Order: sequence, then structure tokens, then C-alpha cells
Amino acid sequence: MQNTTLCYIEKDGCWLMLHRVKKVGDMNRDKWLGLGGKLEEGESPEDCVCREVLEESGLTLTRYRYRGLVTFVSDQYGTEWMHLFTADQFTGELTECDEGVLEWVPFDETRNLPLWQGDRIFLDLLRTDAPFFSLKLNYRGDRLEAAVLDGKPLSV
Repeated sequence: MQNTTLCYIEKDGCWLMLHRVKKVGDMNRDKWLGLGGKLEEGESPEDCVCREVLEESGLTLTRYRYRGLVTFVSDQYGTEWMHLFTADQFTGELTECDEGVLEWVPFDETRNLPLWQGDRIFLDLLRTDAPFFSLKLNYRGDRLEAAVLDGKPLSV
């Protein structure tokens, strides 16, 4: 099972989003995501999210919150535990990312971007400041087949 992190950095009513267009063979090709990546040996989710944000954006997080655990189950990519964060304070200047194009996107416009279907569920939870949650997303290919929030099925 793979452990990853994902962080949505907030500034002036926007989230910093990564349009994944640069990596060959990227399972997230053409999708918009927050920043993050795979935990390395010995890292906590907090260590990983800070390292990944710095590597992908040049920004150092100075205030962030662990918001939820998302379990992705996929017939193509296996199972992944994604540790979901938001951040609202950071230092540094935005740099170019080798995985895609970084852009500040207004909260209300994120739903119109090409996202994974399940991402819309957790982005809504982040926007409404939901308490810590556990979300399970089952995919067949690119299609979301089931979603379970805190043990209760959601309609998809």
C-alpha cells in the first residue's frame, strides 16, 4: 500500500493548483491537483507534505492542518492512503515545477477544472471546514464507482 500526501495552499480566496502536464506516463496527466507526493522511508505525513511542497513550488509551509485521510482503491493503480492537508501560511517565492504548471485558482472555479471525480468530494469538505474525515474512493479506470465518508456511503 502506498502512502502519499496532498496539500491545498490557500491565499486570497484561491488554492494553489498544479496542472499535471509535464511528466510522461503520469496517471494524473491533464488533471489539476494540490501539491504532494509519496512518503519516503522514515517520514511522517507532515515531513512529507512540507518536503513535497518545497520541492514542487519553492514554498516553505509555516502553518498547515492535517484535514483527512483519503483511501483510494483502484483496479489500475492499487490502493493508496493519501494524507490530506491545507495550508494558509508560507514563506518563499513560487518557482517552476517539473511536473506541471502552478496556478492560483479561485475556490469557486476549481470545480470546473478537469479533476478526479472524488477530488470534488474532498474539496467541498475542505471548503466547508469539515472536521477531520476519512473518505474512501473506489475507482474502476477513471470512473468513481463508490464513495464512503466516515463509514457512510455517499451517492456518486
